[in-house]
Amino acid sequence: MKDLTVRHVWEAKERIQSTVSSTPLLYSLPLSKRLDVPVFLKLEQLHPTGSFKLRGATNMINNLSEEEKATGVTTFSTGNHGFAVAFAASCLGLRAVICISENVPPSKVEALKESGAELHIEGKGQDDAEAACYRLRDEEGLTVIPPFDHPDIIAGQGTIGLEILEELPQVTTVMGGLSGGGLLSGVGMVMKETAPDTQVIGLCVEKGAAMDESLLAGKPVVIPEHPTYADSLLGGIGQNNKYTYRCVEQYVDQRFRLPEDIIAKGMAYLYEKHRLVVEGAAAVGVGALLAGTVQPTGPTVILVTGNNVGVKDHYKAVHPYITVPGT
Repeated sequence: MKDLTVRHVWEAKERIQSTVSSTPLLYSLPLSKRLDVPVFLKLEQLHPTGSFKLRGATNMINNLSEEEKATGVTTFSTGNHGFAVAFAASCLGLRAVICISENVPPSKVEALKESGAELHIEGKGQDDAEAACYRLRDEEGLTVIPPFDHPDIIAGQGTIGLEILEELPQVTTVMGGLSGGGLLSGVGMVMKETAPDTQVIGLCVEKGAAMDESLLAGKPVVIPEHPTYADSLLGGIGQNNKYTYRCVEQYVDQRFRLPEDIIAKGMAYLYEKHRLVVEGAAAVGVGALLAGTVQPTGPTVILVTGNNVGVKDHYKAVHPYITVPGT
């Protein structure tokens, strides 16, 4: 893509480094033994907002003009991007309005209310929240910080790829959740332009996989959302998608859909083996390895993308798969 390059990712790295820290690349001994290849966990849930989304939001907000900053920002989100925009805006003292749908889990709604941003709830899905967001842009002059389909967002997420290559240049497979595509657009571009032989794998929910359905249809399509442990992977890609559809098509080698039990088993495994409490979208890589859906042949990195999950929701997902000694 001529209008988005790895140079933009390096610029993003410099732009965000004062407020966004690099995250650890944790060697997973149990997964490595099980798969017979080195497996690493990129711990993006350790950001102050609990997900990788802070990278893209910070990059775009820091790159706004002074006039745009003075007016304020708005976004539409299933939760994690909203937290990121609220945090990045608060660092600069900017007004932020977060638009969400009625389908966002209560735990995330409460957390967004506590973020300091203004919360606007409308509609049954991400497309409704998006429409409300652009209405606020037209009515109040707020700048929209989109969740994924913008060069600054993609470049910010791509800084994950730079960190992986700096620490593990021999990586052969990178895998993570695929929804709107901002994450794997940025990471995939860095990998394919720097280490072309690296396999980039996108993992989707079984029902409501908007990006996968769009790529299969040959154009962006609207599909209904369904309840899932990986609610962060819900939402459309936008009928006027300009960047992530093409990026995913170009940079993601394989896409797989995972049933709910596989996602839950990934969550349970990360808790049981690493004491990590993560949301479903962050566990899809582990679930895919446990199920044999993905069979890597060399050093593999799983993008553990976020931890914004309620205690009850986490327990509901993992308790059937946790082994309790003596029972």
